[in-house]
Amino acid sequence: YPEHERATRTSGQPMMGTGLVFPIADEDIRCEPFEIPDFYYRINGLDFGIDHPFACAHCAWDKDNDVFYIYDGFRSRGQTPVYHAEGIKRRGAWIPNAWPHDGLIRDKGSGEVLKNQYRAAGVYMLKEHAAYLDERGNHLEPGLIEMFEWMLTGRFKVFSNVSEWFEEKRLYHRKDAKVVSLNDDIISASRYAFIMR
Repeated sequence: YPEHERATRTSGQPMMGTGLVFPIADEDIRCEPFEIPDFYYRINGLDFGIDHPFACAHCAWDKDNDVFYIYDGFRSRGQTPVYHAEGIKRRGAWIPNAWPHDGLIRDKGSGEVLKNQYRAAGVYMLKEHAAYLDERGNHLEPGLIEMFEWMLTGRFKVFSNVSEWFEEKRLYHRKDAKVVSLNDDIISASRYAFIMR
């Protein structure tokens, strides 16, 4: 059976839309947590929550072996940037944070750009929003395709205790060939970090 049908056929899990975005078994990308070595590059990804939860993915890149790890993450609904900042900085205030283009939206109350609110709360924000430096820009599909290619080649790993990421992966699907962007907050945050590694 194709990978995206196996869970449905073997254990009765419902199949989503026309197929999963990442049709790969969790076991193929899951790894046991370990102490991140100092020489790994670190980056966080942020997905700002306006009509959905805010999310942060804590990531590390073993540049020598070219393996990207998601080692922690969280989602939060109905909180402010000051509250989120504490969760972001708990793994290290020195770690740079990748963010989406909607971070340039001005807050309706203060008129302040969203990314600047996080910067004011002590979060180390990258200068520009997450985007490839070529024609791929900040489009959704190129990042997803590259992430999936890295998964297939054993170079994209997620710590087993980042359960919310795996929950999102199991539901992240396409309908009529288009990605259904619902309940994908930590995955989106990890995609921004991955693009800006």
